[in-house]
Amino acid sequence: MTRTLNAIVAVCPDMGIGRLGDLPWSPIRLNHEFKHFRKMTSTPSVEGKQNVVIMGRKTWFSIPEKNRPLNNRINIILSRELKAPPAGAHFLAADFTSALKLVDTELSDRADQVWVIGGQSLYQEMMEHQGQKRLFVTRILKQFECDTFFPGITLEKYRLLENFPGVSTEMQEENGIMYRFEVYESVEQ
Repeated sequence: MTRTLNAIVAVCPDMGIGRLGDLPWSPIRLNHEFKHFRKMTSTPSVEGKQNVVIMGRKTWFSIPEKNRPLNNRINIILSRELKAPPAGAHFLAADFTSALKLVDTELSDRADQVWVIGGQSLYQEMMEHQGQKRLFVTRILKQFECDTFFPGITLEKYRLLENFPGVSTEMQEENGIMYRFEVYESVEQ
């Protein structure tokens, strides 16, 4: 089955996505941006199915325990070290390819969209993966100190869509931080 892989991320102007295992702007909360993340990753396109979120082990443990697993989504954690899914996680896979295989086999009857939610190396692997991809990027228009970064989005490989259903094109502002939502789609090679 050919499926579009989705990645969702919030980036600073330097493409920074994290600092010391947390969001760069923490402790500032961007509630509207978080609602956008939740809506996009948890709303299936097929009734009766659930979206899958794939994340690395560090991303899983960066989510506050009370919010794990991400509800109304099938949570797959990637780790080469863990031997069993961490408490609360639904599935464990050794790598991205194994996670996709799991989605297309064991989970095929109940999985809808696949969302990659971090971290850095998983985003890189997803973007290098063959097939159709979409990047849902929140452009935070303020620089924060970062130690983790999103791979560069090149216009040879991705095109910015003018609009996408359910994604606002308006400039957003929360707690003095301006941001906007962008959606990129991979260009056929």
